[in-house]
Amino acid sequence: MRINSAVQAAIDLTAGAAGGTACVATGQPFDTAKVKMQTFPNMYKGLVDCFVKTYKQVGLRGFYKGTTPALVANIAENSVLFMCYGFCQQIVRRIVGVDRKTKLSDLQNAAAGSFASAFATLVLCPTELVKCRLQAMHEMQVSGKIIQGHNTVWSVVKGVIQKDGPLGFYRGLSSTLLREVPGYFFFFGGYELSRTFFASGRSKDELGPIPLLLSGGFGGSCLWIAVYPVDCVKSRIQVLSMAGKQAGFMGTFATVVRTEGVSALYSGLTPTMIRAFVANGALFLAYEYSRKLMMKQIDSY
Repeated sequence: MRINSAVQAAIDLTAGAAGGTACVATGQPFDTAKVKMQTFPNMYKGLVDCFVKTYKQVGLRGFYKGTTPALVANIAENSVLFMCYGFCQQIVRRIVGVDRKTKLSDLQNAAAGSFASAFATLVLCPTELVKCRLQAMHEMQVSGKIIQGHNTVWSVVKGVIQKDGPLGFYRGLSSTLLREVPGYFFFFGGYELSRTFFASGRSKDELGPIPLLLSGGFGGSCLWIAVYPVDCVKSRIQVLSMAGKQAGFMGTFATVVRTEGVSALYSGLTPTMIRAFVANGALFLAYEYSRKLMMKQIDSY
């Protein structure tokens, strides 16, 4: 049975939302540590030190600061990402001149994922800005960069609108694009390459949960290894712009390298890699299984 394009888009969007929810549920504490260590590398000696200090300062809830915008960000990003991924796969098929039902190669799927990420960036940037600011709010106050912090999503949103207007939510947009477009080439490429390895000549659709978890984890690891310095600069722009005018991507990048050294661009890499494997494994497992379930329901009618 051939599924209508609109129905297929709705299935991909819903499955992407399920994947985004699973991603946040499994990886939020590590994401919080990542943002703290990226923006204030001199405050923490490493991952364990960051966890211990965060727990002593604000308790367990400190690890879940920014969970609401993170949930909104991941659901929005992955819904749009996977919906556009399906469309971009069709565009790639037209470009290479194959039938719409032809299976794409791993490289072609990587290119489709890269194209799709550009659209996802537009919904991701505003919500990620709010998330990062909430996660690093305590450090901004302790360092004296701001006097009064914001403790809720609404107070951060209101502060952005009052200070910079609606366009303030797009601080770090160029950095986000620089991270997403090449990053998702490696993300989908790594995922599909890993699935091909585990399938060993069989259909990828027959893979069980363990190969899917490992493939998703591998894809997530490929993404973050490739673009981590860009993400570090993005986090600094989005967080430090709370204290006043912040330089753009090249200015911030040059300042970090000049004053702190290249190693500062890799602050927080350990929690990121742990989160990348666990959270993205959960993301793809939730996406693939929820998508299969919905496709079966449609086929049964």
